[in-house]
Amino acid sequence: MTPPPPGLPREPRILLGIGFMLLAASVLPVMNGLVQLLAARYPYEQIVWARIAGQLVVMLAVMLPTAGVRVFATRRPALQAARSLCQLTSTSFYFVAISTVPLAKAAAISFISPFLVALIAWPMLGERPQARRMLAVGAAFLGVLVVIRPGGETFQPASLLILVSSLAYATYQVLTRKVAPYDRPETSTLWSALLGGVVLTLVVPFSWVTPQGLGDALAFIGLGTLAAAGHYCLARAVSYAPASVIAPFQYWQIIGAVAMGVLLTGLWPEPTTWVGAAVVIGAGLFLAVTESRRRW
Repeated sequence: MTPPPPGLPREPRILLGIGFMLLAASVLPVMNGLVQLLAARYPYEQIVWARIAGQLVVMLAVMLPTAGVRVFATRRPALQAARSLCQLTSTSFYFVAISTVPLAKAAAISFISPFLVALIAWPMLGERPQARRMLAVGAAFLGVLVVIRPGGETFQPASLLILVSSLAYATYQVLTRKVAPYDRPETSTLWSALLGGVVLTLVVPFSWVTPQGLGDALAFIGLGTLAAAGHYCLARAVSYAPASVIAPFQYWQIIGAVAMGVLLTGLWPEPTTWVGAAVVIGAGLFLAVTESRRRW
């Protein structure tokens, strides 16, 4: 295998990877809260554009003065393009969903992503699933069903969009891990927003709504800034540790999601959301502990 570029660790550093994942999970719920605020007054494509193009602009402003245009240089352009398309797909479906689905409920459903990572890491990364991993995956799916409650009175069809988003995000995570030995985290962060930013920049003028006041303008700017910080931390995290180990630590998002939901609506999550989230998180922690024992 081609050796990693300078600045990328040659050996896994599990705790550092977990720390960066926790940082990512701390800023992303705030971004989602801004999306819910803006969704009532602005078209989805404009919100998604602000999030993806804003991330690209922020990262360019930070990186170009020191790294120059070589920061775009990638050894695996096809993988980077696929990552960018996965992020565009995941973001679009998730943003549409959380315009109606409570943030805590959306976060609980999206927690299925680490288990999807565990499933697709086998064909894509060669991380063969073990019996305990499949047991955790099955428990997580049951937990998500408790949250969604298909056929129940509180079932929201938009919840299914989060499942599609989660699959795209899981694929994004696995591809990020796959490209980590070849490209720097900075390069991966830029590429994750590159194609989506270009595509949406061509589309958004046809549905553009001028921000209504300074507060909304700052919210749009905040989308890109928070996205850049969150996804840089994600790229750094998977450069330090295997995707199947650090992915469950995104469960920290539930704290921020509950806080933002209460702040925006004054409503606490339904009991079924807590129960389902507890099942999924329990399965994730079991998976994290058992997987970590084999690596630490």
